[in-house]
Amino acid sequence: MLIFALDDEKLILQDIEAAIRQAAPDADVMTFSRAGAALDAIQAQSIRPDIVFCDIEMPGLSGLEFAARLKTLSPETRVVFVTSYAQYALETFGVRAQGYALKPLTADQVRDELDVLTASLAAPSAQEKKLRVQCFGHFEVYWNNQPVVFSRKQSKELFAFLIDREGAACTSEQIAAALWEDEWDPKVYNHRIRNLVGDLRSTLKSIGMERVLIREKRQLALRRDFIDCDYYRMLEGDLTAANAFRGEYMLDYSWAEMTNAKLHFHKAK
Repeated sequence: MLIFALDDEKLILQDIEAAIRQAAPDADVMTFSRAGAALDAIQAQSIRPDIVFCDIEMPGLSGLEFAARLKTLSPETRVVFVTSYAQYALETFGVRAQGYALKPLTADQVRDELDVLTASLAAPSAQEKKLRVQCFGHFEVYWNNQPVVFSRKQSKELFAFLIDREGAACTSEQIAAALWEDEWDPKVYNHRIRNLVGDLRSTLKSIGMERVLIREKRQLALRRDFIDCDYYRMLEGDLTAANAFRGEYMLDYSWAEMTNAKLHFHKAK
């Protein structure tokens, strides 16, 4: 496994490297004080790191700019931002970073990220079954051509919301805003979300598909590569899926109206 560490502050870079080597003693680690130098190594030497631990605020090329360019050069590389500023959390997921950690980076944090990476590398084979998800009309989930039974309506709605997000990570606040709208008591919704996530995980585990769900700290997402979805296929240009869209998308959920409008526009083009 090849791991990059990027930070413009020498002592912090040394600490990040030490945490990585403690957590993954068998990994190859390359350190860079400038994002441009890391990109040069990837381009000139055809190096493809498995994971990059990257500062956000760096002179010249910022961590966010680096992540955006990296994805064109090495799409499978996992990017984990390491920063002192919690307000960057949502912006990092805007460029599809897959991880986020606050400084000082610890060996335990590195192990957590490597565990997720290991799971994500277990991509489905061509023969492996996927969850079939119907978004057009009423939302339904099927496994082996049978509907998946959710023990709670809101567990099903949570899964629908994650599908709607197209694999992007969601915060507890985003989930609460969709599922409970104006009920903004953090103690209440955090407890509810924990219960719903536990229930959803149990449902997926009962059909052997718990790996579809990704939980990182306070972020929640789905792995699209294990899902066969009419909505996703339409966005990818599948004419059969586009023709199946009759102007109705996840009819049971008011928060889905925005996506429904987007699909009307998409089909009209």
